Formats: sequence, structure tokens, C-alpha cells
Amino acid sequence: MIAGVVQEDKLERKLAGLERLHRVGLALGAEKNRDVLVERILLEAKELCDADGGTLYLRTDDDHLAFTIMRNDTLDISMGGTTERAIELPAIPMFRDDEPNHQNVASHCAILKTSVNIPDAYDAKGFDFSGTKAFDEKSGYRSRSFLTIPMLNQEDRVIGVLQLINARSDDGEVIPFRPGDQEIVEALASQAAIALDNQLLLSSQRDLMEAFIKLIAAAIDDKSPYTGGHCRRVPVLTELLTKAVCEAEEGPFADFDLTEAEWYELHIAGWLHDCGKVTTPVHVMDKATKLETITDRIAEVRTRFAVLKHEAALRRSDAGGSKEATQRYEATIAELDDDLAFLEVANVGGEFMSDDKKARVRSIAERTWTNERGESKPLLTDEEVDNLVISRGTLTESERLIINGHMVQTIRMLEALPFPRDLKRVPEYAGGHHEKMDGGGYPKGLFAGDMSVPARIMAIADVFEALTAQDRPYKKGKPLSEAMRIMGFMKKDNHLDPALFDIFVKSGTYRAYAERYLPPDLIDDVDEAELLAIEPKPFELPDDDTRKKRWEQFLPEYEAAFRKL
Repeated sequence: MIAGVVQEDKLERKLAGLERLHRVGLALGAEKNRDVLVERILLEAKELCDADGGTLYLRTDDDHLAFTIMRNDTLDISMGGTTERAIELPAIPMFRDDEPNHQNVASHCAILKTSVNIPDAYDAKGFDFSGTKAFDEKSGYRSRSFLTIPMLNQEDRVIGVLQLINARSDDGEVIPFRPGDQEIVEALASQAAIALDNQLLLSSQRDLMEAFIKLIAAAIDDKSPYTGGHCRRVPVLTELLTKAVCEAEEGPFADFDLTEAEWYELHIAGWLHDCGKVTTPVHVMDKATKLETITDRIAEVRTRFAVLKHEAALRRSDAGGSKEATQRYEATIAELDDDLAFLEVANVGGEFMSDDKKARVRSIAERTWTNERGESKPLLTDEEVDNLVISRGTLTESERLIINGHMVQTIRMLEALPFPRDLKRVPEYAGGHHEKMDGGGYPKGLFAGDMSVPARIMAIADVFEALTAQDRPYKKGKPLSEAMRIMGFMKKDNHLDPALFDIFVKSGTYRAYAERYLPPDLIDDVDEAELLAIEPKPFELPDDDTRKKRWEQFLPEYEAAFRKL
């Protein structure tokens, strides 16, 4: 009769364990957070056989077993996992001097891929429990029964070790681990190993993808240091502003928030927002002067002026060096020096080129000089004139289209990648930071409200970083107040989302970024009230069909660039 009851209790216990194992297996397979996963594995294993404590080790790339999570009910120890309390204990080597480490039960278990059930550690033969005994003596604890189980993935590789300590009977007495409990925990360890290995593989893939993304940024950095810095700073500012938007308690974004997966999606988009610049020619991307290509062609212009001076000297000599000839020579030299100095200033492109200055460039170009073959040539070529009369900056319209065309390539590159479902919006986030609320941006000319909030946030981050950057070859970074004043005009002209810009101001995000990246002498006072009081100009949105078409294709000038790529 008693034997039958005992047998029935064992059966019920086993069925309950199997039912729990099934539920746990489903839960483990669905868990995406590694810290939560390892914690769940250990706690469920402890619960299945009512163990007082336990440790889960993960195998490292250099064949050590690293303490990942520890629990002990009696000693109230809770470390690793989601506790944010680091485990300071050194990892256990699986090999010492190229010899298997069989002294430690965890490494022994991992090496042989077999479970070890020890009724009493103090009586165990072949294992070194001196550290355990020293801990017991210091803490007053008594470590007795140990169950150590290897965790093998689908490739039969040990990825970790699960170790439980001090199984307890129904009345709380420490007992050896029962064979039936061992079977259940081994089954759990097998399921857990697969779930954990999937997590580790996903983590490795994520690490690989991030490393590849940062490799692209590094390539851009090597190609153009100032653009590489931009690629690193824009994601930082984007995430700072997004955090402020998520924290907004009123206004149109009071309900806006991002999940953990969406934060990661934004993080990836931030790093990739200018990836198309890897295709932009360096001599255009880094064009510091109007005549710069591979070299600054102002040097060639100087050579031509030197030839003209030499010709003037020869004319004076041919005239016998008379007073009149000398005066003509000196006047010619003064005129040439003045014209060259004017062209050198015009070449820098640091200020607006007025119409009278453009006319002077064209007048200078009409001079002729004689090349080494004795041919008479204009002092400036048509292409050099076109560059020197650029109204603002250093880029011609065709070069500006090449620069702006990096967005075509960015979108094209990103849309060609097979992003998983939770990263599908990366191309849209990364590809919209040069669009404007009024449809005047590029490369698609999207309109207000048609872009996602993260894309509009990235547009603000991109502009602010560009205005304040200290490492551009063609301009100096602006003081904080001037940068914000310019962005205020962009708010008024519907280039930036006004509600997001207001959060940028009110949250102090702009200043937090400036304190991190700007020199102190450029961090001056900003009239926030004036910026917040700016009212955007009203504008009419086109019909839905027009707006939809903008999504489906690039603007004509960029569509042409796309076909060439």
C-alpha cells in the first residue's frame, strides 16, 4: 500500500515536472532578452528540484566558463542576470597548460559533456572543492549536494553549464538530487541550450551587423574625416532628441514612444544615414575652394599670371627700359597682382559673390596668355569661370547635385538590403533627413506628415550637427546662438518639423549636445523664447495622389542620377 502511494507520488511529480517543462520550453523559446533568459533558466531549474542555490556559466571564446548568474536563497545572494549586480569571480578555465581541467566539477562536466550528480561535496573524490569549503567556513553555509549539467547546442557544442546546489526535501532538509529530478533538469538544460544558443547567434549577428555598419562609417572617415565625424555624431544627437520626444507629456507627441526593438532600428538608421557617401568623389565631398578638384587649380592660375608678368618684363626690356616702358610695366604688374589677389579671395568662397564681382571674374578671363607651345589662351577657362562665379560656397550646381545625390545612393543601398521585419523602416528613417516639411527637400520632395517621426527627428539632428561641426574644411562651426537662429528660420520656412524643433529647444537637447561636442567659447546664450514664438508660414499640401507619387520615385533630377548609378 505504502509502496503504491510512493510510486503514485513519483508519477505525479514527474508528470507535473513534464508539464512545467513544456510551459518553460515555450517561454524560453519566446524570450528575446539574454539576461532575462539565463535568469529564467536558472530559476526554473531551481524550482523543478527545489534547489537552494545555483549558478549558470557561459562558455567564452577562449574556453573559460564565465559566471553569468548566481542565486542562493539561504544566503540571499542574487547576482547577474537582470539584477545589474556584477559577479566578480574569475572565470573557470576548461584547460590549464593545454591539459583538460578535471579538478573543477563544472569544467569537468563541460569537457566530457556529461552530467555529474554529487550527493555531498565534502565526500566527493577527484574534484577540488577547497574553494567551496573556504566559502562555507567564511559564510557559515554548508554546501552539500551538487547537480552539474552541460548545456549542449544543436551542434553538440557545450555553450554553458548549469549547476544546482543543495536539493531540498518537502520538509526543507538538504538531500541529494533525485534521479527523476536530474532527468527533468537535463531536459530543461537541453531546451535551454537551444534557446540560449539562438540568442547568442542572434546577438552575434547583431554584433556583426553593427561592426559592418561602423566599418562603413570608418571607410567614410578614412575617405573624408569630417564626414566620418558627422556619421558618428548624428546618431548620438538623433537618440538624444528622440528620448526627449518620448518624454514629452503634452503636445502632438505626448503618446509617442519606442519599443526596445524600435530604438535599435533607429540606432541602425542613424549610423547608416549617410552610407551613400562612400560613392561620392572625394574631390567633390571635400571641395574646400571653388577651383579644387584633385588639387586646387588656383596654382595653375598663379602660373599663368607669372607668365603674363614675364611677358610684361620682356616688353619693357625690348623697349630699352625707358621711363615710359617702366611705368607701363609697373602698372601692368600692379594690375595683375590686384586681379590675382581678387581671384584668390573669390576662390575661397567664404562670402556671397555679387554680380559686379562675377562680372570682374569674366573680365579677367578675357585676358590672354601664351602657353609653352606658343598658343594664345584665355587666362581662365570657361569651366574655371563657372566655378569662380559660384554665388555661395564652393560647389557648382552639378557638383551640388552629386553631393545631394548621396541620398539616392543611400536609399538605393539600404532598400537592396534584406532587413528583417523589425528593421524594415531603416531605409525610410535614414533616407529622409534632407526632406522638408513643405516638400522642398530632396531626393523625393516629401511633404509634412508623410515622413515618420524618427525621420523628421533625424533631419533636425543632421542640420544642427552640420551647422555646429568644427571639422569642416570649407567653413567654421557656428556659435550655438547663431546655429539655433538659423534653425529658427528653417522652422519658419517649414524646412523642419516645428513641433519637434520646439521640443529640441524646450528639452535643452541642443545644449546637452553642445556641451559634449562644441568648444566652450562657442556655447553662448540662446533666446529660447524667441525661437519658440516663431510661427511657421502657412502652405498648402498637394492632393494625396501627388504626395503618394513623391514616395514612389525620386525628383526628376535625382531620378536621372539614379538611372546612372
